[in-house]
This record gives sequence, C-alpha cells and structure tokens, in this order.
Amino acid sequence: MNFRLVAAALFALSLPACAFAQSPDLAAIARSSGTPDIPGLKMVWLAPWGDFAKAHPWRNIIVHQTEGPAGSARGGALAQSKNPTRRGVMVWVETDGTVYWAVGEHLVPMHGDGANRNDNKYIDNGPTYRQVVGSNSIGVEFAGNFPDVTRGPTDAQIAAWRILVKVLRARYGIPLDRVYAHNWIDFKDARYCEGCALARMAREWGE
Repeated sequence: MNFRLVAAALFALSLPACAFAQSPDLAAIARSSGTPDIPGLKMVWLAPWGDFAKAHPWRNIIVHQTEGPAGSARGGALAQSKNPTRRGVMVWVETDGTVYWAVGEHLVPMHGDGANRNDNKYIDNGPTYRQVVGSNSIGVEFAGNFPDVTRGPTDAQIAAWRILVKVLRARYGIPLDRVYAHNWIDFKDARYCEGCALARMAREWGE
C-alpha cells in the first residue's frame, strides 16, 4: 500500500469544500446588475448597476485626488448621489479602501477641465487633447491628501484600486491605455501630480 497516497487522500477529504471552490469570475461579475459582491472590495452601493446595455458609453477612466481629509469620500459620494450631474465623479474611494458607487452609470457627472493639456509633459496629448472629457470618462476620486497634497494614496486605497480598475475596465471594455491621471490630460495644481501614481500603477499592473 502506498501510504503517501493514502495520507494525501485523507488530507484532501479533511479539507472544507470551500478550499476547492474557484474564485468568482471577475469578468462575469463586472457584467452583472444590481449590487453584486465583488471579492476584495468593500463596496457601498448608493446607485446600483443597471442593465449593462443601457449604460452610458464610457471610453476612458480618469483618476482624481481630492484635498479632503480622511472620511471625505463618503460625504462627497452622498452629495453626488443626491445631485448626480454636479461637478464630481461616479466612484469615490475612501482612505480605508471603501469604494462608494455614487451615480447611476447612465448619468454623466461633471468632472475634468475639457482635456486642455497639450504640452506632452506626461503622455502624448495628441489623442487626449479635447477628447478625454467628463462626458466620455468615468471619474474615480481618491480622498485623503489633506493637508499635504503630495501625500500618496494609502495602502488600502491601492489594494482597492487594483481590483476596482479591473472591474471598470471589464464592465465597459476600456483598454489599459485609456486609464489617465487627471494631471495627464488637464493643467492642474503644480504642487503635485494629481492621480499620476495611481494611473501609472494601473498601467503597470497590466491585464
């Protein structure tokens, strides 16, 4: 008798069934409706997903950072949900990694400054100038760089972003090279590069 095989079999039988369960298909979740549970994300649904076919035709993702203290993402998201087309974004990320989906995906919040950057400082602005704008771009706002605007995102925000950006790209069919930092496409605060680290991470992480 091969005692090693027997021992391995007994060990396998002793494992809980969940050990053999495959992780959910993120792409399938991304095309669902309602308020799905997304593994690895703490999502607060202020506006549920609707029928994917009726969503606005989003083509880009713009990463923003707000000079709000910890806790300000919740307030911003609640205000946005009450007035969806005000200046702001669809998705807000708190310093603890909590993601607030604030606006129905068929509505268009006001964000961005018209893609006015044309100096090629960070990327080639030929494809972005006056083209990557709020009406065709999902805005994601990361809170917490107050009072030091140069403070980077928290580890929890980075962990949430690693999953969130894949969900957004999968749901709306957005390629990696259409994930932009706000500072890449608009002339912003000269004290720091708004959204640059997070946008660069997303592109480096790849598919």
